[in-house]
Amino acid sequence: MVSKYKANRAKEVFISVTIAESSTVTEKTIELSPSYRIPLVLVVVSIPLLLVQPWVAFAIAVFGLFLSFQTVSIRLKFTDSALDVYRSEKLIRHFPYSEWMNWRIFFPKVPILFYFREVNSIHFLPIIFDAKMLKTCLEKYCPYQE
Repeated sequence: MVSKYKANRAKEVFISVTIAESSTVTEKTIELSPSYRIPLVLVVVSIPLLLVQPWVAFAIAVFGLFLSFQTVSIRLKFTDSALDVYRSEKLIRHFPYSEWMNWRIFFPKVPILFYFREVNSIHFLPIIFDAKMLKTCLEKYCPYQE
């Protein structure tokens, strides 16, 4: 009778282990598509400004080209637990939503700057991504905003 109890107990353990191993947690990821609006506007504005203020025009054009490069190489991915920043396919920053205090999109009609504050730091990002999707994801994953 003792051996029968051990056999049944072993079955139960085996079944529970199998169930625990077969259940996997899938995390939904939303990747924002790039938006070249801000870099393009900066480069276009620098062209007529070249006649009036060449050094200022040069600085604006270089900044616009820099943002173009960033738009090509940087990706934001919203997961169920964090905002991940990728350069190409490499994860460069991980921002868990649990550490966020607030966020804000400046100039919502013409969004150009995204701000969010974590417990220990503040971040500003130019909106070189789909602004509508950014706002939708922020409202879904971090409903608190300033």
